[in-house]
Amino acid sequence: MSTVFRARRVVLPEGVRPASVHVAGGRIVAVRGFEDTGGAPVVDAGDAVLMPGLVDTHVHVNEPGRTGWEGFETATRAAAAGGVTTLVDMPLNSIPATTSVAGLREKLAAAGRCRVDVGFWGGVVPGNEAELRPLHAAGVLGFKCFLAPSGVDEFGHVGEADLRRAMPVLAELGAPLLVHAELPAPLERAAASLAGEDPSRYATYLRSRPPEAETEAIGMMIRLCREFGTRVHIVHLAAAEALPMLREARAEGLPITVETCPHYLHFAAEEIRDDALEWKCAPPIRDRGNQALLWNALAAGDLDLVASDHSPCPPAMKAGDWFAAWGGIASLQLGLPVMWTGARARGMGPERLAAWMSAAPARLAGLAAKGAIEVGRDADLVVWEPDAEVVVSPGTLHHRHKVTPYAGGVFAGAVRTTYVRGVPVYDRGRFPGEPAGRILLSHRG
Repeated sequence: MSTVFRARRVVLPEGVRPASVHVAGGRIVAVRGFEDTGGAPVVDAGDAVLMPGLVDTHVHVNEPGRTGWEGFETATRAAAAGGVTTLVDMPLNSIPATTSVAGLREKLAAAGRCRVDVGFWGGVVPGNEAELRPLHAAGVLGFKCFLAPSGVDEFGHVGEADLRRAMPVLAELGAPLLVHAELPAPLERAAASLAGEDPSRYATYLRSRPPEAETEAIGMMIRLCREFGTRVHIVHLAAAEALPMLREARAEGLPITVETCPHYLHFAAEEIRDDALEWKCAPPIRDRGNQALLWNALAAGDLDLVASDHSPCPPAMKAGDWFAAWGGIASLQLGLPVMWTGARARGMGPERLAAWMSAAPARLAGLAAKGAIEVGRDADLVVWEPDAEVVVSPGTLHHRHKVTPYAGGVFAGAVRTTYVRGVPVYDRGRFPGEPAGRILLSHRG
């Protein structure tokens, strides 16, 4: 039996129009006119937006080892409530990190009761180049590295010598290398210049992670990408100063993609109070002028995608001063309304959200069945109300801890229902049925 999902605003690869989406066996089998239902049962979204489910390729689930921070059950509930139908888990901050096949096996054993589909990145750390081929064969979708200290001892940062050993292997595999692009030397220079400054002030923390840390790191990655041909993806770009060199590298034809995050596009340094440690992240949230340049780059296609970098922690770790507190923002559930509010204010439509948050992340992760409402793809869908108001309060959040800088915010774009392979996994505050999310391994397509 097929089911038809229809709406007057269906976000298709060619644009937004009334359509009926025919689903059988969890896949999209036809996309037809609004009235062309073929007599099948109809799920009618009316004037709401029917869009491909979001694919969030930057999520720290933290299980096993730091399940007290977040876990698969809570993270995937939050994802479903936010219209995210697929997430890809970062190789840290779990213990063990996903830097070996043994570590991946522990991760897979822990990944139970998932409401949405889940894939995994492997890690590149000093000395694990022999693990990269086995990890890829075991199913990781690509690899992540840090160029500066990651904040956890079990995931060391790499230098150019480490990258020169790893990048040829990844080029041969065709696997992307996701890079936290900040270099230690500019961070060390900044730290030396701030001796005696007040660590409780946001301005001090902002100066401790200057744009040069990003631009110098990205310059190195462009050079290595040119030499080895490895697919390079810059995660969570915060410094607009890096945009010109990235434009040039991409115009040259280098295989470089770039993401930014909702918090860099919504918040600005000028509004962050000195006691607002829930805003701490790395790279830091920069000023309004920088924010405007990131939006311009996103609109122009110089940035490929938007991902959450959901990195939660227990509330007690968001304490002390800007240098003692954990750096990470919890936002997995909120990306759609935050981004829709900003995009709509700039005259952009829901098709831009689908490009940034569904299609491009699916391409990055090599998930050919995800990211678009198109025949042959999985029927991963989200129905959302573009004019409905979302008020962020702890009671509305489903990730493990409720600390987030978005608390108290009011946004447009309420998720009504989320479907994975045509089955509802979230519906107006409820989570129907048993968790049925699947593990996505690269060798399984």
